[in-house]
Parts: sequence; C-alpha cells; structure tokens
Amino acid sequence: MTAVDARPESTATLRFPEGFRWGTATAAYQIEGAATEDGRTPSIWDTFSRTPGKVRNGDTGDIAADHYHRMREDVALMRELGVTDYRFSVAWPRVQPTGRGPALQKGLDFYRRLCDELRDAGIRPVATLYHWDLPQELEDAGGWPRRETAERFAEYAGITAGALGDRVATWTTLNEPWCSAFLGYGNGVHAPGRTDDADALRAAHHLNLAHGLAVGALRESLPAGSEVSLTLNLHVVRALTESAEDRDAARRIDAVANRIFLDPVFRGRLPEDLVRDTAGVTDWGFVRDGDLAAIAAPIDSLGLNYYSPTVVAAGSSESPSPWAGAERHVRFLPAPGPRTAMDWPVDADGLHELLTRMRDELPGVPLVITENGAAYEDYADPSGQVRDPERVAYLHGHLAAVRRAIEDGADVRGYFLWSLLDNFEWAFGYSKRFGIVHVDFASQRRTPKDSARWYAEVIARGGLPS
Repeated sequence: MTAVDARPESTATLRFPEGFRWGTATAAYQIEGAATEDGRTPSIWDTFSRTPGKVRNGDTGDIAADHYHRMREDVALMRELGVTDYRFSVAWPRVQPTGRGPALQKGLDFYRRLCDELRDAGIRPVATLYHWDLPQELEDAGGWPRRETAERFAEYAGITAGALGDRVATWTTLNEPWCSAFLGYGNGVHAPGRTDDADALRAAHHLNLAHGLAVGALRESLPAGSEVSLTLNLHVVRALTESAEDRDAARRIDAVANRIFLDPVFRGRLPEDLVRDTAGVTDWGFVRDGDLAAIAAPIDSLGLNYYSPTVVAAGSSESPSPWAGAERHVRFLPAPGPRTAMDWPVDADGLHELLTRMRDELPGVPLVITENGAAYEDYADPSGQVRDPERVAYLHGHLAAVRRAIEDGADVRGYFLWSLLDNFEWAFGYSKRFGIVHVDFASQRRTPKDSARWYAEVIARGGLPS
C-alpha cells in the first residue's frame, strides 16, 4: 500500500492508500429472513424476538430485508456503489441446524451462490462465521458459558470453510464477542436474555476459546493465502477527569471491555487486574491448561467496530449494566456532542484514538474497520428520495479520522460501512435505520439514500472530497 496523498487538503481529494478496501457489511439474522426455509432451525434470536417485551414492537427477523430471496438485487446495488468488498455473516443454524453433525447442503448452496454472484460483480466476499445467531439447541444445552459450545463452533468453522474456502479469501471467526457475552448473558438485553455475571465471564472465555479453536480449524481447511481475522467492538474508554479515582474507573472498564479479549488473543494471558476486579464473581476456574495457548493462535488482521466512546468516573452505576461486577465502582456519563437516532454520541476522534492505540499496542497487526455507521430518522420524501445529510456528515468525519490515523502510522487496510441495508436492529426491531439503502419493509423496495451516492463517489475518487 502506498502512502496517502500528501497534497494540501484544500486543493485535493483526501486520498487513501492504493489497494484500500472499500466495503459494506450486513449480518445474516438482520437481513436474510427465510427463517424456516430449506431446513434452517431457530437461533437464539428467533427465540428471543418471540419473547414478549424483548424486542420493540414484537418485531422478528422472520422476513427482515428478505435478502435470502433478493440476494441478486442486493449484489447489483453493491456493484452500482463500486464497493470492492462485502462483509456478510453465515447463519450457523442455516448451515448446521442443531449446531452438531453434518451440514445442510441447501444452506451452504445459498452462500455459494452469494459468493459466486459477488465474484461475478468484481466484489470480494468476506465471511463472518458468527454474528450472534447461536443454534437454539446449543443454547438449550448451556450456550456460550459451556465449553462444548466452543468445540462445536470449531467443527462448524471447518465445515463452512471446507465448502466455501475456494470462494472466500477472508474469514472472520466472531463478531463482537463482548456483546455476545455481556449483553446476552450479563444484562440480558440481547439473546439469549440471561442475567448472570459469572455466566457472562464464562461466556467471554469460551468465545475466546471458540475463536482460537476455529482459527486452527480454518487453517486446516482453507487454501494457502486465505486470511483469518477476528472482529472486536473495542471500547474507547475515557475518564471524566485525571483524578486517580476516575482513571481507575476507566482501567476497570478497559479490562472487562477490551483487554479481556486483547490479552488472551494477542498475548496468551488473562489481564491480572481483570481477575482481581471480578474475584467476587468468579475464580476463573473454568480456564483450563492449554486454553490460552489455543486462543492466541496467530491471525492475519484485526477487525474493529466503532460507533462512539464511553465516559466513566468513580462512583456507583445506578442502572443494571453488563460489566460482570467490574462496574461497581464506576459511573457511566453521557459523552458530549450531537447524537444519532440510537442516542449515541457522534465522536470521530474516538475512532482515531482507537486506531492509534492499536498501532502502539499491536505493532505488525493489520487493522480493518469492519463496522462504522449511524442510524438516523430516514424517510422517503414526496419525490421518492431519501435525504440523509446527517449520515453523510457522520461518515465523512469518521473516514477523515481513519485517514488521519493512517497518516499517523496506523496500518489500516480497509473500511466497511455499516450497513448496506436498513434491517432488523436487534432489540430495537425495525425502528432504527442504519442502511445507506432504504428498505420499505412492507414492499421490500430498495431506495439508495443520498449517503449511498456519496459513498459511491468516495470509492470512485479513492478518497474524500475535500
């Protein structure tokens, strides 16, 4: 990759390096629909979304954006955008319905067709093996707090790689294991909706183990030159003040949000302060000899998802939180600045901060922004157009932060905009729209928003209009 364009920013496109990967991203349960077709069985999100009070308006992913039937139309939209890469997730219960045993060929065939359609369009397929849709039978057997789930995941990884390895060059094991562990088993706002701090910590460890075992399975199944990765939603944790108490609050959250994954994966160890902070919750006896070595299997790049920073201070949290006891001396405060429709603060500097931290802590590890985007109150105007200037401004600011981080020495290889389509936004159902393509869920009509046209221009330029 060559250096970014160094011409004065006032007269030139803010260029990105040659070979920079311009992508967009989705997740299976959020867009596919076809929840009971061709042998697919329920995932934890099918069950959770049918539990009264868990998802806004009682929405489910049964139809979602109907991508299972409209895949070719969606790939055609990506071709029009000019994206070089598409990050999708494979639905575990569509490929291996019970989480055990042989694969369903119809499930694998769908992803073969998707990859072939992408490749014919000149788009590079990037596959994520797990984006939160654990087969319900594995949850009934104990879920992620149980070691066997990690072993089953490695088996699934090998099966899927064996079927798609000739079509997919980049494989991501897990998407945001923090959310799976702490939102799913800690405070229960995500599937499977369990609320047990000890289970959340066990789940985090077994997700790490699943990643490590899957890396081994992928290396055995994939052709030479394939890339293996992991995607983390690392938190940009900021202390409210420079007082020792506030800095210690930030340290606590950094341990349970970030280093609980970074240290095992890249250093083969658990953070000592995390073990101390959570001693009242667990003794970590579920970590067995050999686990940390397996988790630390080398990977080719690290995916980073970023949306907003976290501000903390010393004190006590007044509301239920997912932090497995580590937050008992921590207050969470609203960050300043404008907000998205998710009520998340807009802070592009946080993305630069995250990338430069990884530059310093993980030298030699290529970085990819695997999710970044924003939800706003989008609607089609009388002419049928969807104007979303707030999203354009958000994306421009965050891509400028990525470019600045590259100038500052961060080895960032690509950017995947979240998301291609409006979709099922987890516990918010269909009430929040992250897509650069508007979806009318009643008719399934797709309408590119202004942000889609803007992103297409960025890709065509190879950088941001100054």
